Amino acid sequence: MGLGIKKDDQVVVISGKEKGKQGRVLSVLPRKQRLIIEQVNIIKRHMKPSRKYSQGGIIEKEGPLHISNVMLICPRCQKPTRIGNRILEDGRKMRVCKKCKEVIDR
Repeated sequence: MGLGIKKDDQVVVISGKEKGKQGRVLSVLPRKQRLIIEQVNIIKRHMKPSRKYSQGGIIEKEGPLHISNVMLICPRCQKPTRIGNRILEDGRKMRVCKKCKEVIDR
């Protein structure tokens, strides 16, 4: 399932209650077609005390957003863009910005 957005990409939310917010992708859940974005879609969880949360209580963390509600921000032109694919001369497949036609991958 080629989602086109990877971990550590900069994205902007284009619909829903978080519309307009920007952030870095913390994780991608490809089977559910969802992303977790830094400081976007903050939810509250009631957690029992555990090793990770020694105190327990109400914890705020990022919730998942559907991938269709975000757009990648091109690192070159700094605009939200769709993602295309291009096969280079050496046979590698790279992501390409649809606006400035530049290769996005490192």
